[in-house]
Amino acid sequence: MTQTPNAPAGPTTTAAVLKTSPSGQTPEKNAGVDLEERARRARRRLERLIGVAATEGNALVPLRNGDEIFGAMLEKIGSARHTVDMMTFVYWKGDIARQFADALAERARQGVRVRLMLDGFGSRLIEKEQLEMMKRAGVQVAWFRKPLYLSPLKQNHRCHRKVLVVDEETAFTGGVGIAEEWCGDARNPGEWRDTHVQVRGPAVDGLAAAFAQNWAECHDELFDGRDRFIDHAPQGDAVVQVVRGSASFGWQDMQTLLRVVIESAEERIRLATAYFAPDAYFTELLCAAARRGVEVEILLPGPHTDKRVCQLAGQRYYEDLTACGVKIFQYQPTMLHTKVVTIDRTMALVGSTNFNRRSLNHDEEVMLAVLDRTFTATLDRHFTEDLEHSEPIRPGRWKRRSPLQRAREAAVVPIRRFL
Repeated sequence: MTQTPNAPAGPTTTAAVLKTSPSGQTPEKNAGVDLEERARRARRRLERLIGVAATEGNALVPLRNGDEIFGAMLEKIGSARHTVDMMTFVYWKGDIARQFADALAERARQGVRVRLMLDGFGSRLIEKEQLEMMKRAGVQVAWFRKPLYLSPLKQNHRCHRKVLVVDEETAFTGGVGIAEEWCGDARNPGEWRDTHVQVRGPAVDGLAAAFAQNWAECHDELFDGRDRFIDHAPQGDAVVQVVRGSASFGWQDMQTLLRVVIESAEERIRLATAYFAPDAYFTELLCAAARRGVEVEILLPGPHTDKRVCQLAGQRYYEDLTACGVKIFQYQPTMLHTKVVTIDRTMALVGSTNFNRRSLNHDEEVMLAVLDRTFTATLDRHFTEDLEHSEPIRPGRWKRRSPLQRAREAAVVPIRRFL
């Protein structure tokens, strides 16, 4: 069962979610496509090739932009009775940072076990006064790989996961960091566009494991008497696989996840990502999908981007991609920070992973692979609405881009594996 903010969802069965289209037509009557069978094949491919079982009985709420995301997260923290586990790459400054610090501290003072893990690089701008206040209140704070104390080999491998787990019952993941940039509703360049997801059901355990994996590196105590290790009752109808990516040499699960969904696509791939800097292999995967008749749409940041160098690394491939029929759009109102993929009206990926070398090779990441037609339809609708505020890359015009632009793209080639 997928819920959307301000729209109650009625009871459904897994079969109903997979068989009924948003228009009420069954997929069997929609060009003869059996979406239930397509979902079954996708699930088994992912379970077989990644080795992580999908869970049934999950309820998901897609949350769009800070106004929805932060309110939902703070409400759950405020109602915590047993445990709060939170990890984030970005924890910066501003009023929203103070609100989270106050909420975590208040729960710790009431006897709730609160653990906060911050990336040693991404959260370096956190206000020290807030940090000390949380510690005095009883919040357990751990830092993931502070650069000062690392070997050069580990310096480049960061924890980019964003996970909040409350009372082992409700979890959140997606793209947002704790900073003013994510507040609001993407109405202007100061309010970033992003997507987060609230999860209830057995998939919460997968997100809790993502937290535990990194906490174990940073802290001596992995669990205590306040961990209840509950059995999850069914909360909805979504089938969810939680995939974790970790820095290592060789092929990783996150790369397998993206490869499987791209190669499995039969109708359409929609990709919205903040940082698009793929290698030649993944560029060719997208081109191959387009050549076999799949509609491939990629939504990227436009004039507002916080990492221009990464944008240049991706722009180097625009000509190849558009020549294959891939459609590329640049979001205009503000920084696009989403990490969402939808496939064939059947599956959605959402989490912390960008479509770049850094996410796939260097950083700790987590992604939800969701088989739920209603959830996927909601994310597809968000994508369509974002396209209304985007400009397309026109192949002919891009091919005639200036020598200066080409020189800038070439200049970042030596460092693109780190972007």
